[in-house]
Amino acid sequence: MTRALSTPPVIASGLLANSPQPVLPAIGGLQLRPWEKSDAPAFLSAYQDGEIRRWHTRRPSSQAQVRQWFDAYRQDWKREKGGHWAITRDSGEVLGRIALRGLDFDDGIAGVAYWVLPAARGAGVASHALVALTAWALNEIGFHRLELDHSTRNHPSCRVAIKSGYLLEGTKRSAAVHDDGRHDMHLHARVRGD
Repeated sequence: MTRALSTPPVIASGLLANSPQPVLPAIGGLQLRPWEKSDAPAFLSAYQDGEIRRWHTRRPSSQAQVRQWFDAYRQDWKREKGGHWAITRDSGEVLGRIALRGLDFDDGIAGVAYWVLPAARGAGVASHALVALTAWALNEIGFHRLELDHSTRNHPSCRVAIKSGYLLEGTKRSAAVHDDGRHDMHLHARVRGD
């Protein structure tokens, strides 16, 4: 259904689809780049980690399925539905994942999600990547508001959000299903001008 707006969209349609997905630099010698087929083993191995499995119920089961996800990620960009990046060192080593999803160009709102491999935890990888993605999305693309949510039991994710300037706005009660049942979710947001 086409939405009849009384106001112009915050972001013009075609802004992302008409350009390649960018590689974004982040402090600490990190970069965010689109996923490549050769990243499939690292991506699949991430979902063998207990902490990543704890917070993510959608999991790939094979490298072939990972490559299908990567194809879907490229389609998300072309359809302006999302952007998915590998968090890497300059050497190309995959350290984690960060995504911009649920893009709403009319209101200028999107969601953010991330995970980091065990060997990269505790070194600021997630927060550096989140700061870089946030700056690009708010300042270059023109989003007005970015949201992220996580289980109220996921304390490391909460620390990353707060360290990256995402204010805690509240708790969404019983908002997500995890392997061990329903979880309350913290809602954090960053608004242009914060």
